[in-house]
Amino acid sequence: MRTDRPTKRTTHLLATLALAGALALTGCAADSAAGDKSAAAAPGAARQDAEGAGGAAAAPPAAPSAAADQGKGPQQPAAGRPQVIRTATLSIETAQAQGALAAARSAAEGAGGFVGGESTRRDADGALTSSLTLRVPADRFDAVLTALEGSGKLLGRKVEALDVTQKVADVDSRVKSQQASVVRVRELMEKATAIGDVVLLEGELSRRQSDLESLLAQQTALKDQTSLGTITLEVTQPRQVEGAGEDDEAGFTDALGGGWSVFTTALRWIVLAFGAVLPFAGAAALLHLGWRVLRRRRAPGSAAAQPESREGVTD
Repeated sequence: MRTDRPTKRTTHLLATLALAGALALTGCAADSAAGDKSAAAAPGAARQDAEGAGGAAAAPPAAPSAAADQGKGPQQPAAGRPQVIRTATLSIETAQAQGALAAARSAAEGAGGFVGGESTRRDADGALTSSLTLRVPADRFDAVLTALEGSGKLLGRKVEALDVTQKVADVDSRVKSQQASVVRVRELMEKATAIGDVVLLEGELSRRQSDLESLLAQQTALKDQTSLGTITLEVTQPRQVEGAGEDDEAGFTDALGGGWSVFTTALRWIVLAFGAVLPFAGAAALLHLGWRVLRRRRAPGSAAAQPESREGVTD
């Protein structure tokens, strides 16, 4: 009896380690190729060999069905409607910007959607531009987009569609395989008795649960993107032309501003004209000054000659 106990314990430990290794191979195969049937069958064969060698508990009945679902998973979404992510950007111009924004909110909410975000900015010319992000169900996407186009003058329109059918099928299949893998590890933990086996299985369970949570997050994001389309609406007010419609309301301030503008313009032209004439005026002044100097030098000789001539006539 003493010689049988070590043998049984050794056999049990080897069987448990073989099962853990088979589960690790199963998880790696499910992550790398969810739809590969051969990869799904290999861990099953390894698990059967380990169970036969160690006499451990048989695998749960749900394992074969999980492998079958893994092979059929990618084909199920392809039989249904395509999984498409739809986005659109719409730019319109209208003088009634607030009314257009209110109509857009009502159209989205009436279609079963909601407003995802809203922002308003003012450009250098003083015109307001509002941006509205709408999340609309995929089956009402085109109807809401058409309604928004008629709320003002269309400036721009861009619609995009991204087919993610294969990606959705792959993520769904990987989620099912990972869920089945987590269940198998939990069942093995319930049957494990040795502390070393429990510690090993707990680490494997923690890793697989983390991978499952990541896959579930991807699945939720894809579901949200394919079930709801995104429409970004930009509403711009028309720019006002300066001076348009202001003649009837002109007052003293407008007249004063106009007069000052005319005065500064005339003064600027006067200064320019003076600058242009200044060189010629300087030259003329120098010539005039030289002529006067010459005239003064000649004046005394002629004045002395005139009295002498007068005296000779009297004598």
